[in-house]
Amino acid sequence: MSKRESSKYKIDRRMGENIWGRPKSPVNRREYGPGQHGQRRKSKLSDFGVQLRAKQKLKGYYGDIREKQFRAIFAEASRRKGDTPENLIGLLESRLDAIVYRAKFVPTVFAARQFVNHGHVKVNGVRVNIGSYRCKPGDVIEVKDKSKQLVSVLESVQLAERDVPDYIEADHNKMVATYVRVPVLSDVPYPVVMEPHLVVEFYSR
Repeated sequence: MSKRESSKYKIDRRMGENIWGRPKSPVNRREYGPGQHGQRRKSKLSDFGVQLRAKQKLKGYYGDIREKQFRAIFAEASRRKGDTPENLIGLLESRLDAIVYRAKFVPTVFAARQFVNHGHVKVNGVRVNIGSYRCKPGDVIEVKDKSKQLVSVLESVQLAERDVPDYIEADHNKMVATYVRVPVLSDVPYPVVMEPHLVVEFYSR
């Protein structure tokens, strides 16, 4: 479980952006940062600062993944053939907790990690309780029968604030989703602009 679970909106405030597009985000009311100095005029960020913020925003979006884990994901993206920024996004979107969130089985990515950790999800018929589990195209993700009537699940699928992207097929009657393909950056419905190329620059210094 992420240490940020109880204060996830601080990430929004720190970034100055509503990175999940949530109606309850404090950024909708206060666009300045948290704390007593949050309203002070911001100085222009250095190149390093811009890269760091891009990394923090992307890392925070996926439930504030721990730095060691995020760096390992970047390292794998770098080893793979093709464009490293696109590889990075593909790896992040292939996480089980990300797919559970995209399929709208839960309202937030933080809830997705908890939902998976508590054993409510099966992949290809087998229970998986690791949020970072990497799914492959064609994998079928299903909410366990005993969990399909949870109020949080039933409310989440009705949320109008986001849609299921086309690289995931979701059947909300059966609470089943299929991971159709690995997406590219332009496929992913981020509410704010993500800049994975800056993340690559950050780690490539």
